[in-house]
Amino acid sequence: MSIDSATGASGASGYGSMRAAGAGFASSGRFARPAQLDPALMDHMSGGLDPQQLSDMSHATAASLLDRVHHTADPEVVRRTLNLVETKGVDLVAELWSHSDSDTLPGVLWRLYMLRTWMQRNRDALSRIWRVGEPAAGPASVVAGIDEAPTADDIADTADSILSGAFTGDFAMALDRAGVFCDVIARGLTTMSEAAPANATHDDGDAAPSGTSDTANSTAAHGSEAGATTGAKAHAHANAKSGMQSTATSLHHTAQDFHVAAKLWREGRLD
Repeated sequence: MSIDSATGASGASGYGSMRAAGAGFASSGRFARPAQLDPALMDHMSGGLDPQQLSDMSHATAASLLDRVHHTADPEVVRRTLNLVETKGVDLVAELWSHSDSDTLPGVLWRLYMLRTWMQRNRDALSRIWRVGEPAAGPASVVAGIDEAPTADDIADTADSILSGAFTGDFAMALDRAGVFCDVIARGLTTMSEAAPANATHDDGDAAPSGTSDTANSTAAHGSEAGATTGAKAHAHANAKSGMQSTATSLHHTAQDFHVAAKLWREGRLD
């Protein structure tokens, strides 16, 4: 999705792009994925598993992956794990993990992978939203490990750092970093939504230059077209504001999911 003009645009298209920046992660748990899967495993899945079998497999695979990477000194294993979505396709993993609750290990790992994908794809817009949500360096910057004015590359590096930290460092801390990031982006979107105009107004270029209409009919016709344009812009602005508010709410809930999972991990109750 293209959201390069998400900030700095005063028109409805800018707000619409901002909505897309959030919707990619907060409103959708799935992305297009290459189907490079073990046919035998896929056949086994398509043959049908009862809910308990599926749950057992989801927890076992998540715990096994986390344990394997935690105990390896091979950077190649870490790299392959981080790039699982891009290089292998995760249809099977999605079947196992994406339906798991957020307060489980497979559920929160799935959310971490989706967060990384979303941050990588929307790095430009997210770097600008961060500056709105965290205009000066504060506790969130420290926890997330992001400068007060991050670049797009900083966002991409942070996405990798959060996920790699989950596998090679303090798992709970990685979850808290993910939660803080979502909180700041939610705050930025809320601020932008509140600052957005309730109704679109004519740009200077939309107004008819004085004295150019030859007849009353042509003036009326132009007025009708201008009114329709104004209405369309107002509708677009309203939709964009609503979209930003909805995305901010979703991200806030996602942040809470990460923080709750971090607490459960520290208590030895995340499985």
